Amino acid sequence: MNFTDLNLIEPIAKAIEEQGYTNPTPIQERSIPEILQGKDFLGCAQTGTGKTAAFAIPILQNLSKNKTPNKNIKALILTPTRELAIQIEENIKAYGKHLPLRHLVIFGGVKQGNQETALRKGIDILVATPGRLLDFIAQGIISLKDLEIFVLDEADRMLDMGFVHDVKRIIKLLPQRRQTLFFSATMPSEIQKLADSILNNPVKVEVTPVSSTAETIKQSVYFVERDNKLDLLTHILKNDIADSVLVFARTKHGADKIARKLQKDDITTEAIHGNKSQNARQNALSNFKSGKTRVLVATDIAARGIDIDELKYVVNFELSDVSETYVHRIGRTGRAGAEGNSISFVDGLDLLNLRNTEKLIGMKIPVEKDHPFHTDNLVAQKRDSNNKPTTAGGERPRTSRFSSPKPNKNKKATDSTASSTSFKKPKNKNFTRKK
Repeated sequence: MNFTDLNLIEPIAKAIEEQGYTNPTPIQERSIPEILQGKDFLGCAQTGTGKTAAFAIPILQNLSKNKTPNKNIKALILTPTRELAIQIEENIKAYGKHLPLRHLVIFGGVKQGNQETALRKGIDILVATPGRLLDFIAQGIISLKDLEIFVLDEADRMLDMGFVHDVKRIIKLLPQRRQTLFFSATMPSEIQKLADSILNNPVKVEVTPVSSTAETIKQSVYFVERDNKLDLLTHILKNDIADSVLVFARTKHGADKIARKLQKDDITTEAIHGNKSQNARQNALSNFKSGKTRVLVATDIAARGIDIDELKYVVNFELSDVSETYVHRIGRTGRAGAEGNSISFVDGLDLLNLRNTEKLIGMKIPVEKDHPFHTDNLVAQKRDSNNKPTTAGGERPRTSRFSSPKPNKNKKATDSTASSTSFKKPKNKNFTRKK
């Protein structure tokens, strides 16, 4: 199936094409037609399966057809973390760039002035974290009386992070007549009860995350101390690899830092991430495809839609906290049966993510020792550690929707994720709503 088969309106179809998308993922293929019909939806899908587009695209299309003349919020997307909220709003901006709909993301940890100003001007689609949303409701800045669509994203993560009671408070403020879309990676009993209480005869879809890598991709791990990663990247680009390389960075700041270092080392490099304009991102991608730029450094959100058939090398400068992301990253090479190469730099803070990744793909990634920054100390840590694989921040691995793992009672609620920072843990581990 192509996106052209989903009966999308021209402005959205054009925006999707500009993003480089041609084929919908399984969750998108099964959800978009149902949501377009106004049905409630229950999706069991993990991060990395394309679920943001699965609800964002039909929401944009349905709201574009409704000409209700008011400034109140018509669609609310509730998500547990600041980073997820930002990514969702970036997607909405990309898919709705040719529509007159207004959208905004709000979260804690920043002054509310700019967010408040935008809200008072009128917003059609609001992406929010629970704490900041309740603050604005309490101050009378936000009204949900005209809400038409409610999306609860990462519901089980809400449970893990202690936000379920806030979510229930928000749900009580929603109008009875609405369309509700509910997404969760797992379905423990409390989340299932919550879904049953707010959904009306929903369409139910379960999507298994991608967990296998192409056999044509040669995978390798380079153990290296954190402070030596930039020098190692320069070394392999000057001595081992002559082709174009796509480098994945965890953060926008990290992508810029890598690009500056490589440029200083006379390696033509550009970075793309959410802070770059669409024109700048398109130009950087065009330069990379044409060979004018040898190295493209990208964050995961900015790299979506990159499709280069002859790309031979992908470098994971850091491994993602989400194991499935590894599969999507290295899938940029080895396309259409061609040979590809994936190189992952692993320092002490990446060891946990490496173990989770290897568990997901069901194989041990070979270690490349033939480089000047190799350290046997990290290899020993990896091989000798008895730590059970978990996800970043101490969360359990994602399992099937039928499992009901116990929530981590020791986990502190927070309005941000490890992926939204660099490598250091936040100094303030205690959550406050106005943070």
